[in-house]
Amino acid sequence: MPNIAIIGGGAAGFFAAVNAKITYPQTTVTIFEKSNRVLAKVLISGGGRCNLTNSFAQVKDLKHVYPRGDKLIKRLFKVFDHHDTYRWFEEQGVPLVTQDDECIFPKSQRATSIADCLIRKALQSGVKIRTGYTLERLTPLPDSRIKATFRSGTTAVFNKVIIATGGSPRAEKLSYLADLGHTIVAPVPSLFTFEVREPLFRALMGTVTDPVTLSIPTTRHRSTGALLITHWGMSGPATLKLSSYAARYINEQHYCFNVAVNWLNETNAETIRERLLTLAATHPKKQLNSIRPDNLSARVWQYLLQKASLDSGKPWAELGRKGLHKLVETLTNDIYLITGKGVFRDEFVTCGGVGLDCIHLQTLESKICPNLFFAGEVLDIDAVTGGFNLQAAWTTGFVAGSTYHSATPADK
Repeated sequence: MPNIAIIGGGAAGFFAAVNAKITYPQTTVTIFEKSNRVLAKVLISGGGRCNLTNSFAQVKDLKHVYPRGDKLIKRLFKVFDHHDTYRWFEEQGVPLVTQDDECIFPKSQRATSIADCLIRKALQSGVKIRTGYTLERLTPLPDSRIKATFRSGTTAVFNKVIIATGGSPRAEKLSYLADLGHTIVAPVPSLFTFEVREPLFRALMGTVTDPVTLSIPTTRHRSTGALLITHWGMSGPATLKLSSYAARYINEQHYCFNVAVNWLNETNAETIRERLLTLAATHPKKQLNSIRPDNLSARVWQYLLQKASLDSGKPWAELGRKGLHKLVETLTNDIYLITGKGVFRDEFVTCGGVGLDCIHLQTLESKICPNLFFAGEVLDIDAVTGGFNLQAAWTTGFVAGSTYHSATPADK
């Protein structure tokens, strides 16, 4: 009987296994997970609620949410997209809900609803689950089958192997694929927070300003969204998106670089100047600290006035040309030195992995080793936060699982 091995018991691995079994019911499908627990990342995603996909209603271009792999995702969405994901889980008895920010969660607000669904569907379909199996080597055989060698010394021969091991923090973890001739794009972190050592900035911990624009001077890297100030520095969607867009650049800078904050999310400084002049004309006798732009909290506004060297008790009518210039500059181009990265604990996403030039884009099959397929973050595909990374797992898992090498039709 033909058999398929899924290496990796995460989201992409389970989805590939389930859809392989559905597509080829007479085939033996086995998941091999190196740890003693499957779907561990799913269980902690979204703060334990599992942001499993996104409505994509606010996504005008996939490259804005998939900094790497957007063209491949666009191609594969023709086969299985976010609408299919929504429908698939609801058909399995998992009601979903779309939040105001377009993120989609199980209605239960528990990640276990997603994990339990995948495990239940796999077992009902006849998928075998094996834990404690670490793959060490793949050996292509003359008959187009593949021999897998595990660390325990166990070997097995398969008609098809799907690698769905997730992101690897070190390229050497993928050396068994490089040994076959695959290009491995060096992995680096792609979702993380920024460390800012400035004490007065850190004193604003807990405040959120939405929206802001963050950018890295002298580059094209920029992001828009909410900025959360924490006890170590910058977090929130704007920070996480910028860390994703600029992941490789930031790594090259050894995580020491400048970030400019545009607190009002307005790139035209003259527009900001006019807004401030209007405030001054409307409230000439009011103190600077009592009237502020709508999206800024009182704490942030007081801090920005101080940073602009302005007396917060001064009336707006006495701001003056020099004070106005300082305030505009602070609001639109507020520079901070980033001295390191934190960890966004709900994601653990890396960019890099198996180069997309090594695979057939329609099927995710290796160009080098027939019957070897890839799914999920092991590929050089990654996304910003918001359910997009898990959607990539569902999409690539579906395609890899439901496709067989064209040279082996008898195995279908």
